Amino acid sequence: MTYRLGAFSGVGLDEAFVKLIIDEHKAGRLPRLQRFWTYYRNPLRPVGLGHASADSEGAGPWYRQAQELGLPTRIVGRAGLASADAIQGGRREVVIENDIAWRIQSMVDFMFAKPVAILSTAKDETQRRTIEEALDAVWERSGGIALLQDMALLGHVYGHVDLLVRFDPDRIGLDSVSIEVIEPMRGIPVLDPADYRRLAAYIIHYERQENSAERQGWLRGIARRGGGNDHAGPCARKRSVVTQIVSGDMRQVYVDGRLCESEPILWSAGRVPIAHVQNISEPFRYEGLGEVEPLIPLQDELNTRLSDRASRVTLQSFKMYLAKGIEGFEKTPVAPGMMWSTDNMGASIQAFGGDGESPGETSHIQEVREAMDKVSGIPPLASGVVRARIGNLTSANALRITLMGLLSKTARKRITYGRGIAQACELVLAALDHAGVLRTRTEDRGITLNWPDPLPVDDREATASAEAKIRLGVPQEQVLSELGYSPGDVGIT
Repeated sequence: MTYRLGAFSGVGLDEAFVKLIIDEHKAGRLPRLQRFWTYYRNPLRPVGLGHASADSEGAGPWYRQAQELGLPTRIVGRAGLASADAIQGGRREVVIENDIAWRIQSMVDFMFAKPVAILSTAKDETQRRTIEEALDAVWERSGGIALLQDMALLGHVYGHVDLLVRFDPDRIGLDSVSIEVIEPMRGIPVLDPADYRRLAAYIIHYERQENSAERQGWLRGIARRGGGNDHAGPCARKRSVVTQIVSGDMRQVYVDGRLCESEPILWSAGRVPIAHVQNISEPFRYEGLGEVEPLIPLQDELNTRLSDRASRVTLQSFKMYLAKGIEGFEKTPVAPGMMWSTDNMGASIQAFGGDGESPGETSHIQEVREAMDKVSGIPPLASGVVRARIGNLTSANALRITLMGLLSKTARKRITYGRGIAQACELVLAALDHAGVLRTRTEDRGITLNWPDPLPVDDREATASAEAKIRLGVPQEQVLSELGYSPGDVGIT
């Protein structure tokens, strides 16, 4: 690939350096980030379809799960092992319980299950209303609450996520500005050497499928068919490599090394139009702390013990009998009311097997689950699983105490996610000001966020609390916003 990066010389980008950081991203960060997503998603991989093998129909499930990569060889077996050697090292019963996914989803629900109110801090009331309506329109057009949930999901899995604010001069009005979520597997930050918190540039690098076909090379075609004379090779879906480079004053897009777009950025005042969001802040690091990474070792241990228990239950759950001196015993089913008779005084029937109690195994699995609760801060109650030992939860305060860890972590994340949303809003207002759609000054572009209560709220209690606040002199607009209403929703102007 060839990059013409003369426009980025001011931030120290040249072709050799861009290729270097892309290669470093592919070799270092990308495999690690892919593993985090694999453990969250735990996708199924079909096996043994279309050909006879040890994994084909009748020899086990038609799929393998991604989290099996953390299980020991004694459970999943060794690749290429002959079926005759199954006892020595073949595949045993595998049990995967994805405790990571429901915890991540619960955290996202507590963050963005309800819309977040964006409030302007401009001094003029009319301008505040105009700014809030414009920001609501831009966020809604960019995806609304779904965009925020996507942002939170990626942030929780990878530890950080970035928002790109784009300005399209060919569009009119509010449609000229949009907000895009950049997946960390695609985004490569170029940091200021003097300040890790400041971006010098940003690179978005990924491979995409095109709506066209292309001929593969003849060597690949022969390898796939095992021979043949069609040197043109078979057709396949065409794929392209896209590289987008953004700085504070220039944006370029390359497709397969060919420059396709190049435009100056005149509206961001030299600032890279990226809003960075850390899931949990990590000192002196651009990346934040994710939720998947600390759970992976415990998830592997849980899956291992569950698989061991399944193997034990399979071997011991059914009664087996050893009969001596009884002819035809193997032909008669064992069932209630069944009788055997023999003249052999030395005959006997010995029962063995049956699932015996294993308190150590049960205790260990429970302790692993509790360790995951502590590491993640997500108890089963957060997903609706109520256990008898939690006591009486008839009051809201009791529920908050039970979920104190999750609520505290959610409040902490609201700082980092809120900062990213505020930065994106400032960039949006700067772009709208440049386009002449909405004139604002720098000091009028600040915003605050009104986060909804993540727990269910009794409408009667919320209404009574709102009335008490109004009597104390709290502005009516603020009280309505806390309730999730705008003045127009209730006929107040």
